[in-house]
Amino acid sequence: MAIVVVGGHTRNIGKTSVVAGLIAALPEGRWTAIKITQYGHGVCTAHGEPCACQRARHEAAVSEERDMASGTDTARFLAAGAERCFWVRTRQGELGEAMAEIRLLLAEAENAIVESNSVLRFLQPDLALTVLDPSRSDFKGSALRYLDRVDALIVPRGAALQEIWGGVCMRLLEGKPRFEFVAPDYCSPELAAFVARRL
Repeated sequence: MAIVVVGGHTRNIGKTSVVAGLIAALPEGRWTAIKITQYGHGVCTAHGEPCACQRARHEAAVSEERDMASGTDTARFLAAGAERCFWVRTRQGELGEAMAEIRLLLAEAENAIVESNSVLRFLQPDLALTVLDPSRSDFKGSALRYLDRVDALIVPRGAALQEIWGGVCMRLLEGKPRFEFVAPDYCSPELAAFVARRL
């Protein structure tokens, strides 16, 4: 079994599209796809909506997607051809609470692809990819924390990665394979071939 992790430096830059694209491009992977979301204060992990409860049972929630037409990110994974898809929700900084269940899901998978930065704290994947877009100035702490563990970069076509993000050591990116995309197609044939070689 192989584990691929796809992260990114901020929200809404194409992580889900990369995951769906890889699943579709590599159907022989028989993928189990996992999306991990960490919520801040005041959002219930059970359903991802604002909530005033702070009960312990809401520290982590895991649900399996079964409807490829539901409009969720995990539905996109299912529609792309994943065998099983799961959405893991935890409170911000408490992903460890869900890791026992995540490890069980991984143990049952032929191959797994996980959308998350923070999971790199707990897993040593076979391949870690990150989406970087220099036009977006925000850089999540979780992306920065594990940038040295990334095996390859996924960037917009023609993007120049330079000293634009405060606190980011650009030397960590040097020498890493780069795969370019033109939205909405985030998974190039070259990226799919790279991942296939690592499986």
